Amino acid sequence: MTEPDYKLDIDHVPQHIAIIMDGNGRWATERHQPRSYGHQAGVDTVRRITSECVRLGVKYLTLYTFSTENWNRPADEISALMGLVLTALEDEIFMKNNVRFRVIGDIDRLPDDVRRKLRETEEHTAANSAMTMVVALSYSARWEITRAVKDIIAEHETRFDRSSHHPLTSADITEELIDRHMQTHFMPDPDLLIRTGGELRVSNYLLWQIAYSELYFCETYWPDFSEDDLHKAILSYQRRQRRFGKTEAQVEEERK
Repeated sequence: MTEPDYKLDIDHVPQHIAIIMDGNGRWATERHQPRSYGHQAGVDTVRRITSECVRLGVKYLTLYTFSTENWNRPADEISALMGLVLTALEDEIFMKNNVRFRVIGDIDRLPDDVRRKLRETEEHTAANSAMTMVVALSYSARWEITRAVKDIIAEHETRFDRSSHHPLTSADITEELIDRHMQTHFMPDPDLLIRTGGELRVSNYLLWQIAYSELYFCETYWPDFSEDDLHKAILSYQRRQRRFGKTEAQVEEERK
């Protein structure tokens, strides 16, 4: 990693960075390699970026690893991806960097061996405290929101007997209630969302949570995404003013 010609404000590093790791397949195709070759290279990038996020003081790193729509991909590619998940979870990066591992998504759809390894890794790293890496696996935001609504209704039906005349009403539904039933209830919303690979969309990723996230898109394919590229994304974030509906003058006054 070369010495950058800029300086990050280490006191203003985003506490939660979410990444759409796009471009593995195209990276491999341009090198006349199978798509699985690109996914393997992408795992190497995860190792590097995770270590750098820990060094910078990021507290949560959420990675879009496999969407519910990805189940429509060829069976051999899905099989290779699941194998990579197992391999990556055996990496020492979690203990070496004091990183806790969490997973969000429709885990029931995953192969048994993958589900077991996910839970083992969560348990093994539960005491780690430098950063939490969250892997979105078999995940989509629409699935998550639908699941949250179902869970709210199921919880209400369990708590109140149908004959008790306590129907679920619109007044019961609040943002806080929905937040508590989202897969991401244990962490703050992302400050910064990065997408690699040149596409300008969020692809059904954390739609509820990124309402006020800063968005950063770059052309670089994920296997080529470097620590310097991460710094550039964070620098872009640091140059923006986050107003959350307030005026520029109000934000400036609050900073005094």
